[in-house]
Amino acid sequence: MPLYEDKHNAENVIKVSKETVESAVFGTDKVVKVIADQLNAAGTVALDGWYGVDYQAIVEYVKQEMNQRGADCEFIDASTLYISQEKLAEYKQPYITDDPGFGYVNDSGMVSDIMDADALKALSDKLAQAGKPVLVYGVGAAVPELRDAYGKVFYLDTTMQRLELKMWEGQLIPFGCTEAPEYYNWKEYHYNDFYLLWRHKKYMFTQLDFYLEAYDLENLKMVTRAGYDEIVAEAVKHPIKQVQIFQPGPWGAYRHKDLWDIKGLEISAWNKMSGPEMSVVIDFGAEQMLNFPLINLLKHNKEVTGDYMAENYPDLWPLDIWLDDGYFPDKQPAERISMPIHNHPSSRYVKSHFNEPLGRYETYYIAEAYEGANTWMGFKDDCDLEEFENKCYESNNLEPIENWKDYIANWQSNVGDLYLIPPGTTHGHGGNQMVLEMDTSPSIAGTEYSFFQYDFARNSWDDETKTMTGKPLKMHLKHAFDNEHYRRAKYVQENLRARAEVTLWTKEYWMDKFSSLPEMPFDIERIYFDKRGEYTTSGKHLQIITLTVGHNVTIRSKSNPELSTSIERLQCVAVPAYFGDYEIISEDGSFCTCVIFYMKK
Repeated sequence: MPLYEDKHNAENVIKVSKETVESAVFGTDKVVKVIADQLNAAGTVALDGWYGVDYQAIVEYVKQEMNQRGADCEFIDASTLYISQEKLAEYKQPYITDDPGFGYVNDSGMVSDIMDADALKALSDKLAQAGKPVLVYGVGAAVPELRDAYGKVFYLDTTMQRLELKMWEGQLIPFGCTEAPEYYNWKEYHYNDFYLLWRHKKYMFTQLDFYLEAYDLENLKMVTRAGYDEIVAEAVKHPIKQVQIFQPGPWGAYRHKDLWDIKGLEISAWNKMSGPEMSVVIDFGAEQMLNFPLINLLKHNKEVTGDYMAENYPDLWPLDIWLDDGYFPDKQPAERISMPIHNHPSSRYVKSHFNEPLGRYETYYIAEAYEGANTWMGFKDDCDLEEFENKCYESNNLEPIENWKDYIANWQSNVGDLYLIPPGTTHGHGGNQMVLEMDTSPSIAGTEYSFFQYDFARNSWDDETKTMTGKPLKMHLKHAFDNEHYRRAKYVQENLRARAEVTLWTKEYWMDKFSSLPEMPFDIERIYFDKRGEYTTSGKHLQIITLTVGHNVTIRSKSNPELSTSIERLQCVAVPAYFGDYEIISEDGSFCTCVIFYMKK
């Protein structure tokens, strides 16, 4: 699963104390020297952290440094603390499940649960009696049962995108292993390992002495606990930009080539602009910036997502935004340019089947439309629904359904159209348009909940050969039809083609708001201006603002103008719930439209 990152204009510029700036350490040699200094001074040190960090390579650097100092030191791999791989497999099976497409979230497990109690006790005793420096390294090195035995604890972090790449490339080293296993089921990570790692990370936020950005072995970066806490606390006071990610796919198109310069990306199906698996780049005034997971900012959950979301959906980043490319320089058949025919689950469905807290409620906002712009949504009023379902099962996306268009309703699109897509609604981007998808985010792990019914029995994208020669996508037929509401075209026309009503008009700016449905948990508004406009989070809502018309805008707090950022056209920014009243300013005076997306509660 290829992923491409784009850090253009992604910097979040903040101001922190002189002490934090001066305490930051950049460069592997310098960071290793600090670890060695702490090992000499504290006697016992833990290098703990997330998956995807090359702990062994970092420890080799520390060994070399300690040898040069003539220091006798013992190094212990935390992988020796875990229960056997057979017992681990047994522990994970309820969360991996027999479902071929999805698992079941482990909502309470801790890293300590999969460690050997005798091994933990033996190491604790050994650290208490250590007569020479001891370094314990690897995921779980500083679990609560061991924390008090260490003089200093370092937490080593990486971004979720880089970890995903390692997983898909077969390079991920999971719990209790010293090398990547021959086979690692992605569901192990998304439904079990991630949640153990996340709860451990939250604990480590309260225990670490030093925080390391550790994905680049040639350039480790480090800040003290006090410095890290200040950076995170200050970052959530500002509008938050994220590092965008791009993915090719079987319906991928070419508008991204006009808008972004992404090395190696030939076609773009999805451009994810906001979501829990994204990362943030923080410029805090030091010689280099930090790049760490967006979810680290949920240390200040209420300030970011608001009181209601933090209390009712703890740890969840509730909103996703995607930009689906759909431009083709020449005419293409629908079977090439359309997304799979699919639907999404409700909160009740994901809770009962996957133990996730929030369903996938979706919208399509048409940001650009070209000749032939269209969207598939709902079933034709006179089609045989049972016949279509049977044909999907017979095909299983391996044999074409020649008359599939006889079943799926098609709608012409134009710029500014909004399609509401409640759970159980068959739909798909039909191509020749740039779609701004605004969705709820069911999973903090970034798990995707789209139930595919039919993908035209076409080949998928092979990113190595840069050709459409990959295997056809796998379908999720049981989930898709168990979840299907069989909405007809008449229902779509009357209920899902949203209309916008003007809610505020001034001589400087005006706003409108799209109609919604009771089951849709979010609202979508637009603000129009050529110089400036004003709005507010009311201290309640995490809002995501996307500039769809105009060149660039600045979002700035009215009470504290230093809290600001700027975005370019078709870029978005998350405005934390506690941000309050703000203004949006057109930087060059050109006319602008911003789409504002937020949860109703």
